[in-house]
Amino acid sequence: MRRALALARRGWGQTAPNPLVGAVVVRDGAVVGEGWHARLGAPHAEAMALEAAGASARGADVYVTLEPCTHHGRTPPCADALIAAGVRRVVIAALDPNPTAAGGAEKLRAAGIEVATGVMEEEAAELNALFLFSHHRSDRPFVSLKLALSVDGAIAPAERTQVWLTGEAARRYVHKLRAQCDAVLVGIGTALADDPDLTVRYGKRPRTAPRRLVLDRHARLPLTSRLVRTAGKVPVELLAEQPDPARAAALAKAGVVVRTAPDLLAHLALLRASGVRHLLVEGGAAVAASLLRGGAVDRLIIFQAPVLLGAGALAGLGTFVPSAEGERRWEVVERREFGDDQMTVYRPATR
Repeated sequence: MRRALALARRGWGQTAPNPLVGAVVVRDGAVVGEGWHARLGAPHAEAMALEAAGASARGADVYVTLEPCTHHGRTPPCADALIAAGVRRVVIAALDPNPTAAGGAEKLRAAGIEVATGVMEEEAAELNALFLFSHHRSDRPFVSLKLALSVDGAIAPAERTQVWLTGEAARRYVHKLRAQCDAVLVGIGTALADDPDLTVRYGKRPRTAPRRLVLDRHARLPLTSRLVRTAGKVPVELLAEQPDPARAAALAKAGVVVRTAPDLLAHLALLRASGVRHLLVEGGAAVAASLLRGGAVDRLIIFQAPVLLGAGALAGLGTFVPSAEGERRWEVVERREFGDDQMTVYRPATR
């Protein structure tokens, strides 16, 4: 199953809105076939693994990270393919929350195939956390908040000059994070200070480039910014509350979509309705604080650099003050080092 999870990650940035899925076919203690869902519309992991196994699939065990589907979508049902291949046993990590596709485990059992579920379920659920979330909630996207912090918890020095806190390896990994989301958001303060591109420029390009969003209450984003100048190539949207009409018109003429809503949480609802299932937020401090206050952060991704910014530096979480014990506790999901920088991924504590 660990190998199947590793295979599933090969579809990173290519399968949305489908999940990441890997499969391994084992016969007589040897791997005879492997597969993963490589791209939306491509064969599913089970079909790819069965094809690789060929006749060796009969009587074999199959390990798959998500319950085999039962419906005809872009591809035929994987449960039917497993039955037709004559496999002996199917081991499933996590069940499918999609009512249209679920039921594969029971269908396999009805065909006389042994089925085991829940093997490395937590790891499989974390791999597809946004997929699972999107089938349980439709009021907002799954939100990942990414912050690069100094040792003393700041994102910018007192003089507010632009500095790279983390090294190149950590910055390149952020592009991988962007590749798995539907949209990337920054606040107007970050947009003005950094003039970012917010595109995926390293690693494997995603199947669809993420939309680029700026939370900008009064439509202050300069027409000369990189975001506006490239709006014709990769979509740019301004999330405003009370935009200046003339500024909004000028931005719209330049190809920027200007959306209005009373606050950030209302904007999240509009984004979900427009197809954004996974939102990556890259700053700044005020946006981070607003999301945390609203309970709208599902993963907190902290890159900590071995740098001290000292007195007067801009705190990474801005004005956020936890109001209850539940807001203070977070669980560590993953830790990883990039040179001297350390990334820690947290999720809200469930207990």
